[in-house]
Amino acid sequence: MASQRPGRSARPAAQEVDRAALGFFRRSTIRVRLTIAFLSIAGIMLAFGAVGAWQLQRLADVAAGQPSADVLAAATRSGQAVMLGLAGTTFLLCFLLCYPLVVAIVKPIRVAARIATKVASGDLTVHVRTGGTDEAAQLMQALADMTGNLRSILGQVVQGSHAVADTSARIVHGNLDLSQRTEEQATTLEETASSMEQLTTTVAQNADHARQASQLALDASAVARRGGEAVDQVVHTMDEISDASRRISDIIGVIDGIAFQTNILALNAAVEAARAGEQGRGFAVVAAEVRNLAQRSAAAAKEIKGLIGASAEKVNAGASLVDSAGHTMVEVVLSVEKVSALIAEIAQASQEQSAGIGQVNTAISQMDRVVERNASLVEEATQATEAMNAQAAALLAMTRRFRLEEGAPESGETPSRPPASAQTPAAQKPAAPAPIRFQPSASLPAATAPAHAAPGEWKTF
Repeated sequence: MASQRPGRSARPAAQEVDRAALGFFRRSTIRVRLTIAFLSIAGIMLAFGAVGAWQLQRLADVAAGQPSADVLAAATRSGQAVMLGLAGTTFLLCFLLCYPLVVAIVKPIRVAARIATKVASGDLTVHVRTGGTDEAAQLMQALADMTGNLRSILGQVVQGSHAVADTSARIVHGNLDLSQRTEEQATTLEETASSMEQLTTTVAQNADHARQASQLALDASAVARRGGEAVDQVVHTMDEISDASRRISDIIGVIDGIAFQTNILALNAAVEAARAGEQGRGFAVVAAEVRNLAQRSAAAAKEIKGLIGASAEKVNAGASLVDSAGHTMVEVVLSVEKVSALIAEIAQASQEQSAGIGQVNTAISQMDRVVERNASLVEEATQATEAMNAQAAALLAMTRRFRLEEGAPESGETPSRPPASAQTPAAQKPAAPAPIRFQPSASLPAATAPAHAAPGEWKTF
């Protein structure tokens, strides 16, 4: 019993050594395994060569001793048996060493080929099992990282494509709305420009009429001034007529006095002729005639005096009226001068207004040209956005062949979306479809948008 205990205790130790060696062999890299295998095969070959050399030396020794044929045949058979045993042992050891290596190399390569085939066919839902530290494990880990990174990148591409498609559709519709509003604005500006041209023509006519009215007012002022001067002359003439009438009245008074005295003298002469009798009869006739003439002269002088008095009163009244007319003409001249000044200011204001309206008309024409250029730019932007939308659709079509999750639709499949022309107006933005969430791999950094757009890229309108 005591002799069996050491043997039993040696078996677990040997098993532990075998397990440790097998674990070391499995944990080792393929390069280390190949090195161990080649070294083992080389050692076996060296041992096989040494045994063969020993067997040949033995046969040579037997042959040198001139043995019998039976002894030589037995030695030969013994050597062949040893060689066959060594060959079998070598083959078995090579098989035991090479088969695990072949399995460790070929199996991961086949698995990697299947994974690569699935990835090439667009199936990114494949799960790669990783473990170990050898080259095959590193290859599987690299495939797992590649698949995860591709899944993350493709998810981000799909999400970005959806966002680009949705944004481009909104931009297209917004550009269409903006184009329509720009056309309406252009039409309004054309109508405004036409109205401004008519207003410019009207204001120019008003300015011309104001200039003519100013000239007529100046002419009327000159005529009124000349009328005032004529009235002044009439007043002066009426004053002279009044003076002449007073002088004539004085002269007629003198004539009336002379006629009265002549009448008295004729009366005295008649009295004296009556006293003279027959001798003074002729003188009495003459005195009577003189008296009649004196009475008639006095009556005529009295009548003339009355007429001249009436004329003097009328002349005085006319002089008063002419004086009032003179003051009125002065006021008329002043009023006409004021009206002429106001009309001149109106004419100048009309000219300035015409110039201002001309500038406004020029500005409206420039705005019309700018609106036309804006309309062309909006059309170009619409075309560019439609091209971007088409590129996004093409990108989504390219990503349709990939599957990102188990049971999920292809990555490029999206809910049916109405065209840009059938969407809601720009004021009511359509709700964006919920993007597909993807968990990026830890080894892949998140894609970031550039801080500044390139000079040739389109920006948001």
